[in-house]
Amino acid sequence: MIPTEDLNFKKLLNNVKAIVLDVDGVLSGNKVLMHDNGELIRTANVKDGFAIQYAVRMGLKVGIITGGWSEVVQTRYSRLGVKDIYIKCKDKRNEFEDFLIKNNLEAKDVLYMGDDLLDYHVMKIAGIAVCPKDAASEIKAISVYISDYCGGEACVRDIIEQVMRAQGKWMTEEAFVL
Repeated sequence: MIPTEDLNFKKLLNNVKAIVLDVDGVLSGNKVLMHDNGELIRTANVKDGFAIQYAVRMGLKVGIITGGWSEVVQTRYSRLGVKDIYIKCKDKRNEFEDFLIKNNLEAKDVLYMGDDLLDYHVMKIAGIAVCPKDAASEIKAISVYISDYCGGEACVRDIIEQVMRAQGKWMTEEAFVL
């Protein structure tokens, strides 16, 4: 038997029109390499990447809001079809509001996945707040769903797949071609 909370969560996913993601701790893991020039070298999960480009092709809006800065982040996610990428964010609420306006959305339409305190205020505004398994305790406390996966280890694939399954958009013919 599926717990009632799971049924309610799955029902909420039917109304998701957009997914907004943090980078460090969500799309990449919590460990980064530091280059001599000060640049952080992040990893990216290919399953997350597949899910992002598939979601975009199937009509879901996807946005990235990060406090970090890296041309590689901009390049990777724009190549996957993400049009709204906000980097070097001091207060993510401003960029979240811009994302809503640009995409003609209301906060209730958006699922936000974050992992740490910089995500807290946006997660309180977004329609659905979710996080990776290894998120900060304060973020877990406000999340309606905690992925079984850690940041950078397919937690984004997990949530995108759940949204698309709930909306009947997973495993369509578009899934098998790029």
